[in-house]
Amino acid sequence: MSFRKELKTFLISVALFLFLYYLPTDSLRFKNAIFEALELTKWYAREHVVLCLIPAFFIAGAMSLFIKQDAVLRYLGSSSKKALSYGVASISGTILAVCSCTVLPLFAGIYQQGAGIGPATAFLYSGPAINVLAIILSAKVLGIEIGFARAIFAIIFSVIIGLTMSIIFRKSDIERLKSIEITQDENSSLTLWQNAAYFGSLVAILVFANWGNPGTDSGFFYWIFANKWYLTAFFSLLLALILVFWLKSSWKIVGLNVILSIIAYIIFKDPFITFIVGIVGLIVTLAKGNEQLKAWLSSTWDFTKQIVPLLLVGVLIAGFALGRPGNEGIIPSTWIANLVGGNSIFSNLFASVVGAFMYFATLTEVPIVQGLLGSGMGKGPALALLLAGPALSLPNMLVINSILGPKKTITFILLVIIFSTIVGFIFGLI
Repeated sequence: MSFRKELKTFLISVALFLFLYYLPTDSLRFKNAIFEALELTKWYAREHVVLCLIPAFFIAGAMSLFIKQDAVLRYLGSSSKKALSYGVASISGTILAVCSCTVLPLFAGIYQQGAGIGPATAFLYSGPAINVLAIILSAKVLGIEIGFARAIFAIIFSVIIGLTMSIIFRKSDIERLKSIEITQDENSSLTLWQNAAYFGSLVAILVFANWGNPGTDSGFFYWIFANKWYLTAFFSLLLALILVFWLKSSWKIVGLNVILSIIAYIIFKDPFITFIVGIVGLIVTLAKGNEQLKAWLSSTWDFTKQIVPLLLVGVLIAGFALGRPGNEGIIPSTWIANLVGGNSIFSNLFASVVGAFMYFATLTEVPIVQGLLGSGMGKGPALALLLAGPALSLPNMLVINSILGPKKTITFILLVIIFSTIVGFIFGLI
């Protein structure tokens, strides 16, 4: 029996005992923080798991099965041309326009397929950060200067962070890529254009189902918002046809799923319930399908098991510490508002750190920053928070750690925080 091991166990036990013994259960703020943690987790489960995460898991599962590994290596591998690989990574993120948690299964998919650490982390940052709708809303609500700066620096950041990660971890990444088995593409029965239609329909379902209100009652983005569920339904029907004609699933099962989805909408008049019925139908379709479809479901489930528990733990902790938007956790919001005033290095650093640990759903960062600006926040710290916040969150960090390991994760987080702080400070001086 190792003395050191037993001493460690004893000290952990004592620390846990002292934590429980002095737990401030009588404190109103502590009780409210627990309530906020549970409320944020409930809100997250209702608003993001079904519409955001589940479609993202299916996309990630399909990527591991249907996207040819040599294509990932050609466009996102460490040996591919930098202009090509980082261009593809940033553009992909712009198209997806997802939050910091929804991007994770997609990041895990390309990373495990052989994408280099540089392009993979560029994609990881760009997915939630370079959100066209959020940037437009930032310009409209927070001012054209902040909106323009957010757009430009988010694109630059994705490339700089990716390049820096590739330089720092070049040797370990080469070893990782050597250990990845290059598989033959026996699973993929689709041609290039069929793959494009297949993944296009999956991505379109994810994007349109989560399309947020642009804050106006006219224009192209509002038209998409007003018709988001019709667009989602159209691409869902396209996916159903692809399942039947290209992936050889049972037309009876797929047809029954379509009929049940229509009936659900007629009865409940709720697109969310209809979406759930469609997801359940897709699971049944894959479970009852051929080996290829079963492999897709198995891969999707593997990503779900890996990511969901860590996300929920992270959301609980984030809710306890910082609360929901507009509500307080254990940390008083007045502390944060007072510490992000002016344009010092500290205020920009503090804004970057708070943004990095707080969870922002897509578009919610804009009204939060608007409220902080009204409370005296400087425009430099506001930009720093907008550059760090959407790309990172505590739940996001926990999952990244499970994929990259602590050293790469800490480096990625520090790069986002440091660059956001520097740019925020410079922007505040202008």
